[in-house]
Amino acid sequence: MIGGLSLSCSLIFHSTQAAETAIMPTMKRDTVTGLVLTYNGERIFDRCLKSLDFCDEILVVDSQSSDRTLEIAEKHGARIIVNPWPGPVKQFELALAEIKTDWVVSLDQDEYLTEELRKNIIAKLSTNEPVAGYYTPRSSFYFNRFMKHSGWYPDYLLRFFRAGKMNVTASGAHYHFDPIGETAKLSGDILHYPYESFEQHMEKINYYAQEGAKSLREKGRKGGLIQALLHANMRFIKLYFIKLGFLDGKAGFYNAMAGYYYTFQKYIRVEENDKWGGN
Repeated sequence: MIGGLSLSCSLIFHSTQAAETAIMPTMKRDTVTGLVLTYNGERIFDRCLKSLDFCDEILVVDSQSSDRTLEIAEKHGARIIVNPWPGPVKQFELALAEIKTDWVVSLDQDEYLTEELRKNIIAKLSTNEPVAGYYTPRSSFYFNRFMKHSGWYPDYLLRFFRAGKMNVTASGAHYHFDPIGETAKLSGDILHYPYESFEQHMEKINYYAQEGAKSLREKGRKGGLIQALLHANMRFIKLYFIKLGFLDGKAGFYNAMAGYYYTFQKYIRVEENDKWGGN
């Protein structure tokens, strides 16, 4: 009799528990796409995509890479679109038009999410906070350290945002995501490895200076030796002293000198048209 009573109570308990589970609302998590634009980015691309493995989809828009970039993307099950580089704004517009999820996490090919930031993004997907997106800090490695000064950190960027709630703009070679609506901040870093050598840094400076000069020219800004020296010196002072670059050791000094060179090149190139013996 006691055994029968025990069995009866057990059945009642489990039936009640099952009924409660059935009527409890399931916590709905918003969907998210991990987005990466690529071009010959194999260096840390595997870590980049691995940090996005919680996403419902990973979308890679590639500008005709010739290294292992696409092979790595395929390994991680990414959807791949190959499109010749039309500039950052048009490439992002193409990519964003392909996204059907609620949210987007956008990384560059030389970045990846820390575990802390991953967990915070995943948690926000279930909260439905009324924001257009979240700014996240980025920590960048230069020469021999992650920079903590020099204007490099915390470098908050809008990289986790609702689809359709941001605009893409560009200044020279650099793109920006501008939110449409309120924003908040998340803790946890994006880790960034922008250069693998001083040689590569100089190559990028050459590209950035050319694009920067083009942008200045289009805005009707003046260049030349005096402007170049003035702005380059101001750039060094800002990076090394005002932004406390001297606290970043040798890396801080090297970065400030690179900033000087970039700025000098940008302003002398504004007026270089027809100065080289052309017709």
